[in-house]
Amino acid sequence: MTEQEQQNLQRVLDGFETLFNRKDFEAAKNYWSEHYIQHSALVPPGRQGLFDQVANDLVYENAVAMAKGDLVMLHGRFSNTGHPRNWVTMDLLRVVDGRMVEHWDVIQNEASEAESLGGHPMFGDAFADA
Repeated sequence: MTEQEQQNLQRVLDGFETLFNRKDFEAAKNYWSEHYIQHSALVPPGRQGLFDQVANDLVYENAVAMAKGDLVMLHGRFSNTGHPRNWVTMDLLRVVDGRMVEHWDVIQNEASEAESLGGHPMFGDAFADA
């Protein structure tokens, strides 16, 4: 990874921690552009749409993070979503001048051991309670 890619990756991880885990919306403005483009079907448009959607008890855990050019991809888990299951996600973010400007995601409900045809957990080393 280039130095810029490493900086972008760290900015995204720090931003996710700030918004989803610490719920510091004022500080999160330093990570998300005011012109943020949201491609997720589950989140209203713009930075404020994302901020309004973040539940007070939502928690994000990251498993894998990688960067290529101006893109950062995260594989993680959201818990306390207000839905019956945790979400396992792939988030793709475009970073410009140290701020997230665009986002795409793929979201799956986390499977139990009984539901996993492959026999492996979707996140981490153990199956989630289901």
